[in-house]
Amino acid sequence: MLGLSTRLSSWTKQLPSITSTAAHRRWSGVLGQINSLEPALESVDGEELRRQSLSLRYRALSGEPHLGLLPEAFALIRESARRTLDMRHFDVQVLGGIAMCHGAITEMQTGEGKTLAATLPLYLAALADQGAHLATANDYLAARDAAIMRPAYELLGMTVGVVEAATARSLRQKAYRCDITYAASREFGFDFLRDRLLLGKQGETTRDLLGGMLGQRRPGTASEPVQRSLHFILVDEADSILIDEARTPLIVSSLPGNSQDVAAALYRWAATVTDSFEEDVDYEYDHRERSVTLRPLGRRKVRELEKPDTLDAVAMFDIYEHVERAIKVDREFFIDRHYIVRDDEIVIVDENTGRLAEGRKWRDGIHQAIEAREGITVSVKTGEAARVTVQDFYLRYDRLCGMTGTAATSRRELKRIYRAPVHVIPTNRPSVRECWPDRVLGTSAAKWRAIVEEVAEQHALGRPVLIGTRSIDKSELLSQLLVEAGIEHNVLNARRHAEEAKFVASAGEVGKVTVATNMAGRGTDIKLGESVRELGGLHVICTELHESARIDRQLVGRCARQGDPGSFRQFMALDDDIIRAGLGPRAAARYERVGAASPGSYNQFARVLRAAQAKIERQHYGQRRLLLYHEKERRKTQLQMGQDPYLDATS
Repeated sequence: MLGLSTRLSSWTKQLPSITSTAAHRRWSGVLGQINSLEPALESVDGEELRRQSLSLRYRALSGEPHLGLLPEAFALIRESARRTLDMRHFDVQVLGGIAMCHGAITEMQTGEGKTLAATLPLYLAALADQGAHLATANDYLAARDAAIMRPAYELLGMTVGVVEAATARSLRQKAYRCDITYAASREFGFDFLRDRLLLGKQGETTRDLLGGMLGQRRPGTASEPVQRSLHFILVDEADSILIDEARTPLIVSSLPGNSQDVAAALYRWAATVTDSFEEDVDYEYDHRERSVTLRPLGRRKVRELEKPDTLDAVAMFDIYEHVERAIKVDREFFIDRHYIVRDDEIVIVDENTGRLAEGRKWRDGIHQAIEAREGITVSVKTGEAARVTVQDFYLRYDRLCGMTGTAATSRRELKRIYRAPVHVIPTNRPSVRECWPDRVLGTSAAKWRAIVEEVAEQHALGRPVLIGTRSIDKSELLSQLLVEAGIEHNVLNARRHAEEAKFVASAGEVGKVTVATNMAGRGTDIKLGESVRELGGLHVICTELHESARIDRQLVGRCARQGDPGSFRQFMALDDDIIRAGLGPRAAARYERVGAASPGSYNQFARVLRAAQAKIERQHYGQRRLLLYHEKERRKTQLQMGQDPYLDATS
């Protein structure tokens, strides 16, 4: 079985590499122009840099094409970053910036400085005075990256705004009127929808909307949309946002209807009776669609179960539906894996990032069913006032580009849906990352023991170790095992997100052991301490496969960055969730029996687990395509009826 790094290398060789394309040859000439401007800029003062920046802005506003301004703009922001941040863009970062300005999604390996590279296309786009947006995975990364890069922009006369979930409307307007705006992807989408709702309530026509975006309304008022035109957006972690999150549309809720007390009582009652129902007797569970359907015996049982008087007027069909939903929740949604309970509230844990998804709720009553099961206040179920898919929202921008460490394997989907080619950018220094052979154990218990043993071995050598887990509960289980083994460590998950910066800053020091969910997989930079390079660098342990191989690659990318040494190993078990999710319950039961029969290694079955992962990826791709098709048809119907395609007709 090939190791992960070997497979990644073989995949990359099959892709259109930037180093072998005609585009690269053209861009190398542009890079030469940028480099030739550098000596002259080094000798001028800050005031002259700002003057040259204002001159570029004047030329952009006069209609000069942005690509014609690219060499001078890139040279200016590179010099500004060198002075204010003590960071000079590497040539490969400049190549990545050029590719993005041509509408590409760039694959830049983890540790290659994507945050700094983003300043190049953002500054160039901001010269047009129509707003340049950077969308990232969450509020933390948006605020952090904006704060780090702000001095480089401000030296050139650019203003920088940040939008977070808690940002008030008036401050959002101010942030969007800055030259460059950083925000989580969802904030850009929700503000777009809220603006549509505002304009819809005011009876604005399409012409009115365009007129407002062209400045024909008084800015900064409560009746003014918060966003300007959708001119340019750079999507950080593009694969996560444009692909992984694209299965779920962005929805702004409408006000609730009546009979909320009855609805809450129905959710609570359904949550108490799920243990009465048996699979294949009372209900059927479709493992592919992840749906529950009551059988005739189950429906009879629902009718016979004792119910509170408040449900007397509820239609039996609605009661069946709530019981099916409650059973589904019991099977699929788990505390400290998919969500946490905080202050009488269910807070979703984003599986892709490991972070809390503040403000998000599951649709179709799932959120309320979980609240009922956990015994907290059942929130009011809301309808849809406005919705937009991730795909449709980003395609509304005049110019779209992105960057990530793991885009190449999704190049066909990114090209087909977003019309964005993928370019693989070479690393600044050759990678020396070591891929240790996969280890597959028979049971999860055996796997965790083997992981603790490997941690102990590397810890004894003084090497820092990062262990990645899929969920909060798994991170805390492993933490308990490390405590029992006497290994001091830190735990980084959504419950302890406030300590993230401190833990990440020290994770590369001698002897440090860090257990982390996906929070440590994206947007973090673990710097090696003194003498760690001589010890072999950071060692990363992957405890199980994620539903997307790209998330595994992100975790692996925490080690061996910028030519540093480092290594990683993938652990798996024959009873891992990935087999059940990908291959179904019968296959999962078969492999569980094999693994439980005798202790030892089952490395020959690594291909089975990766096949299950690949099948899930194909299913998710199918779901995204289906959503895109249905949304396209829905928008077409609403346009034919003369309605705003993003608003509910009753909102």
